[in-house]
Parts: sequence; structure tokens; C-alpha cells
Amino acid sequence: MLKNSLLMLMLAGAVCAAAPLAIAQDSGSTAPQSAPTAGAPPEHGHGGHFDPAHRTERLTKELKLTSDEQPKVLDILKTEQSKMQDLRSDSSLSQDDRHSKMMEIRKASDDQIRALLDDKQQKKFDAMQSERGQWQGHHRDGQDGSAPPPQQ
Repeated sequence: MLKNSLLMLMLAGAVCAAAPLAIAQDSGSTAPQSAPTAGAPPEHGHGGHFDPAHRTERLTKELKLTSDEQPKVLDILKTEQSKMQDLRSDSSLSQDDRHSKMMEIRKASDDQIRALLDDKQQKKFDAMQSERGQWQGHHRDGQDGSAPPPQQ
């Protein structure tokens, strides 16, 4: 009898210990992606920040893109993504050269998108670009909350 009670207690403990892990795993796989808030730094990870469809969706929401503008923006962003992937796989370039070329590609895409927009959308787009530039500047300068290691 004591043996059965002890066995049941151990089994109950194992179930209690494993339950939070199963719940966390389940909620992580089915939770919908929340939209980034205005002014939030772009997310890095599997696709989000670089995915042309996600970026088009975000621009559609922020700039109120028309149904005519959306496929044009998506095409521009797909082309940008392809060029960026080619550049990342080019091992002959130094990191600085690769970064410069990436910035050129991004600027060309931004210019193409901006040309599609009306005056009101362009002002909003310019503000978004300015916020992105500020975030990137802080991120590069180590002002994103992670201080650079001390020099010795």
C-alpha cells in the first residue's frame, strides 16, 4: 500500500513538473504574431523583419496603401530581399563593403517605394525612415541597452 502511494505521488509530481513545459510549448507555437507598435525597433528573427509580405502588410497599415500600391511595394521588397540574399552569400566582400552595398540596396528600394506614394503617405514614410535611422544609430552605437565591453 505504501509502495503504491509513493508511486502515485511520484507520478503526480512528474505530471505537475511537465505541465508548464507543455503549456509553454503549445502557446508558443499557436500564438498569433502581434503587430509591432509604432516606434518599436524592427524585429529580428525568422522572417518577420525581412519578409516582403510582412513588410508590405506593415506599410499597408501604416501608410494606408491602396490595392494598386500593395503589389508594387511587394514586388520592390521581393527584389530587395533577393539582392540582399545574394549579397549575404557573397563571401568575397569585406563586412564594410557588404554593409555599404546593403545600404545602397535599401535606399534604392525606399526611393522606389516613396515614388509610388502620394504626398501624405510620403510624409509618413519619411517619418518612419527617420525613426528607423535613429533606432539603427542607437543600435550600432551600443545605446540599445547593451553597453560595449570595457576597454582594458
